[in-house]
Amino acid sequence: MTTSLTELPHDKPVALRVVPQPHDANVHGDVFGGWIMAQVDIAGAIPASRRANGRVVTVAVNSFVFKQPVFVGDLLSFYADIIRTGRTSITVDVSVYAQRMGLVGETVKVTEATLTYVATDSQRRPRELPPLG
Repeated sequence: MTTSLTELPHDKPVALRVVPQPHDANVHGDVFGGWIMAQVDIAGAIPASRRANGRVVTVAVNSFVFKQPVFVGDLLSFYADIIRTGRTSITVDVSVYAQRMGLVGETVKVTEATLTYVATDSQRRPRELPPLG
């Protein structure tokens, strides 16, 4: 796996920032993929719940690619963009960047994912998205 140095996207807001801790990793300090997936789900749900003006549930992980490893102590930045909406659904692209804390100035894109959420009512049944505006 080659390291591709990059910069954080400065043209969009950060949905979530987090630093993985030792309990999020194996004995070698490599962060569990499942932990990263959970954080991606949280980050994607933020713009989805804003667009839905309320509760959303994850109904699909359309794609998920781990591009680079994540280590304990990395500063992870999650960027989430709505790419499509339906009657009740919202599809979100999430990109994750790691700023390596041990190596000054090293930033790499570590994960890309696309998830679909559905707006739900208080009974957890699908509901239509409110109109924009």
